[in-house]
Amino acid sequence: MLIKGHFNCLSLLAKKCSRDSRNVYSCFYVVMSSDWIGSTQKVVLDMDYQGMYKQTRSKRLCGLAFKPIKKLSALIVFFFSIPAFSAQDWFPFPVEIHGSAASGEILNYTPVNKASRAWDLCVSFPHMKDSYWLAVNFGIAEEVRRLGVQMQLHKAGGYDDLATQRKQLKQCIENGSDGVIIGAISYEGLNDLVEEMVKKKIPIIDLVNGMSSQHIHARSLVSFEEMGYQAGAYVVSHHKEATKPVNVAWFPGPVGAGWVIAGDKGFKEAVSNSAVNIVTSRYGDTDKSTQEALLLDVLEKYPNLDYIVGNAVTAAAAVKVIRSKGLNNEIKIISYYFTPEVYRGIKRGQILGAPTDSAVIQGRIAVDQLVRILDGESFLKDVGPKIYVIDKHNIHTFDKSTSLAPSGFRATYSVGVPRFSN
Repeated sequence: MLIKGHFNCLSLLAKKCSRDSRNVYSCFYVVMSSDWIGSTQKVVLDMDYQGMYKQTRSKRLCGLAFKPIKKLSALIVFFFSIPAFSAQDWFPFPVEIHGSAASGEILNYTPVNKASRAWDLCVSFPHMKDSYWLAVNFGIAEEVRRLGVQMQLHKAGGYDDLATQRKQLKQCIENGSDGVIIGAISYEGLNDLVEEMVKKKIPIIDLVNGMSSQHIHARSLVSFEEMGYQAGAYVVSHHKEATKPVNVAWFPGPVGAGWVIAGDKGFKEAVSNSAVNIVTSRYGDTDKSTQEALLLDVLEKYPNLDYIVGNAVTAAAAVKVIRSKGLNNEIKIISYYFTPEVYRGIKRGQILGAPTDSAVIQGRIAVDQLVRILDGESFLKDVGPKIYVIDKHNIHTFDKSTSLAPSGFRATYSVGVPRFSN
């Protein structure tokens, strides 16, 4: 048996193998790893005599690729490492209540300990192109494991691919998912599917981006209007005594996305009646090539910029673009949300700052809300982490595990689901 992969841990020991009437070998393995704080994990692999394999947790075991085998020996012992992450409690966590008489109230969020059963959750993301959604993915996957439920995650191709997200959500309905978590591509474009799910008694959580439907069961998100406002107020705070216009190019993100509409509104409100002058607003999908093209066009047409403010992909791309043009000392950069690239930029003094919406926590809360609903427990209907700005003054002291996926984490599309296609 040959195994490929890059490993970095202690050992995995095959404990028992047996064969059933279908000539399928079932092998139980115990994984010992110092990375898991001395804990022991059990992974189940099914291998048949023709070399096919099945794994109850995912198609690939930490990036391992299995070559076909002709026979399975009675006992197999091999050594490698499985990257794993600390299961430290993330709660209680300060959150803000939205959309009710208690709107604006801050309280400490505490999730349930375990689900009553292994509910089958469907998760839908706009894409997995950037590290922001990777952080949300990490939060969801870890909370799914902690609560003992199952999850399958689907990603569409980007903010211009609503049709794919709709198709994937319809598949979730057909597959009989117990509940759905949606990071929506469009503020309005999924409302009919939400109504269909409600009729089928499938609870829905609105995650991160926001949807306009009034039939949503609960929301785990922050006000991106507040995120945009905080970014704008941060610029204004640096120019309270300005005697000339402060020229800003603004890059809010994809046209029509709920979070972009809200962020745009908040930013423009914050800079109104100030010295800040928005010379242009450029919209586009949050992939690197799109944002770089927008940046290059703006820098050519507006040579007297003081700031580039926008989404995290723009901010990260702007670091390299303005450096290549020798404009490091002339143009400052601010993001209106937080990612690893923004984190590094702030640490290095290349980005002034960014508000964080604690993306990992939003993912965790969404899972807890859905489990509470399925278990018939009380839940907070509209809630999100408290927003605060990260800059050079607190970059070394804040808990980054609430906002960023840990180094080495890879996108996780399935947790605890025993079936998948070979």
